[in-house]
Amino acid sequence: MEKKDFRIVFMGTPEFAVSILNGLVEANFSIVAVVTAPDKPAGRGQQINESAVKKSANMHSIPVLQPSNLKDEDFAIELKSFNADLFVVVAFRMLPEIVWSMPPKGTINLHASLLPNYRGAAPINWAVINGEKETGVSTFFIEKEIDTGKVIEQYKIAIGENETVGEVHDKLMSLGTKLTVNTVTKIMIGEARGIDQEQMTTALLKNAPKIFKPDCKVDWKQEASIVHNFIRGLSPYPTAWTQLRNKITGEVKTFKLFLSSKTDQIITDSTVISTYSEGILFPCSDFYVCVIELQMEGKRRMHFKEFLAGNRIEDWMVS
Repeated sequence: MEKKDFRIVFMGTPEFAVSILNGLVEANFSIVAVVTAPDKPAGRGQQINESAVKKSANMHSIPVLQPSNLKDEDFAIELKSFNADLFVVVAFRMLPEIVWSMPPKGTINLHASLLPNYRGAAPINWAVINGEKETGVSTFFIEKEIDTGKVIEQYKIAIGENETVGEVHDKLMSLGTKLTVNTVTKIMIGEARGIDQEQMTTALLKNAPKIFKPDCKVDWKQEASIVHNFIRGLSPYPTAWTQLRNKITGEVKTFKLFLSSKTDQIITDSTVISTYSEGILFPCSDFYVCVIELQMEGKRRMHFKEFLAGNRIEDWMVS
């Protein structure tokens, strides 16, 4: 079978999925339809916003389906009418069996971790937060339980000790594009072989649950290495934060922390935040963490030098 005859429906929503969709189009696969999230209001003006995947599909003149209910009978009928050989899913909602069991070649998902580790909604964040030295992307066949299907292929990358989740995300996006194109090619020619995840490890598995704003508060009583990993594992989104109290006015403000580094400077006073040539020093349980980029409540994101030009960090303490 030639690529132009191998019919694919692509499902995804965010920017991460766009790279994979574009990669399949550029590899000359026949993308007969795209399924993505419904348009919704966003921003201060509440203007209607289209998903990144929809915008890309429109650029390629690919039909777009935006069901609010994936179990809807009319949606299933419309989806079936495309006669797809394969569904490819990247960063999308959990599919009902009536959908993922539809195509004869199955439905595959690209997951941004080395499965079976980091199943869940935030695999890249948790890999960085936990201080992993490597991560990767996996393609697998979708089955009933989320992220548990047979793994087809995996690609690995190293994680630098100061890399943020945003940087790792972009590397995995590029890597995931190559992996998905390769996997789809193997499925098309009948060379894809899935491996049961239970056979892939005997170690205790780490999960990647969705992260909410309260989960992002920094605990300064932890070791500096843990705090540093926490900050970079949430940067730029959903962003680590802390609350500081002004010693003079008593005012409490929330500060978002985007960029940091570890130091080997031993704590002299666990209550004092101070300046340093390379950033702002926050005391942890053992050493200081150096914060390089931050955002005070009501202000924009700043490099620490810009922040210090108009603020005395010595006037603040952890609330």
